[in-house]
Amino acid sequence: MGKVTLFVTRHGKTMLNTTERVQGWADSPLTEAGVLVAEQLGRGLADTKFEALYTSDRGRTLETADIVMRHAGFELPVNQLKGLREFGFGKFEGEYNLFMWETVSKMHGFDSVEAFFEVHKHDAPRVMIDAVADMDETGMAENWDIFTERLLQSLDLICSEQREGNVLVICHGMVINILLSLLDPTRVDGPIENASVTKISYENGQYTVESANDMQYVERGVVKN
Repeated sequence: MGKVTLFVTRHGKTMLNTTERVQGWADSPLTEAGVLVAEQLGRGLADTKFEALYTSDRGRTLETADIVMRHAGFELPVNQLKGLREFGFGKFEGEYNLFMWETVSKMHGFDSVEAFFEVHKHDAPRVMIDAVADMDETGMAENWDIFTERLLQSLDLICSEQREGNVLVICHGMVINILLSLLDPTRVDGPIENASVTKISYENGQYTVESANDMQYVERGVVKN
């Protein structure tokens, strides 16, 4: 088995992203800005040869994949993996992001979201994920262990199926951030940008984060007037 390099990218910006709503298993279409950045990513990746393409099973990643391929000038079968889905927020799906964070903060005894982050600056995602799961009466929300296990299983599956070469993986912001926290916490630095590329290589049984949240491919694909 040779070296596998995963180009892990976040989907283009969506309607729910734009309106600051919680978007996990819930879905919404790309906005004009989301389509544009996906087009730019495609053009920026035109000189990169990919052996395979994987997405989650959410429409926003499939829409992004179609746009990227058209503008990069290649066509590959789309392998949909449920394991690449965004975190399932249960009853908070579609709520305002701020409302969810305020609710989580109050659950942990904080008067404000800012106070919560002062204490949990390094483990906020884990604390939030388990809090959402604890508060979700629907039973649809995932806890930290379930979420992280399916993400790592998805990476292992992709690398076992492809074995070498470049693989394009189109998924979600929290998915990428949590993968970074699991594989190389030093790479976690704020929100993952839409259409950014995080490179993760796999060789000799080891994952290595080569770059994170990189917008250079989008910048390459910007059409100059």
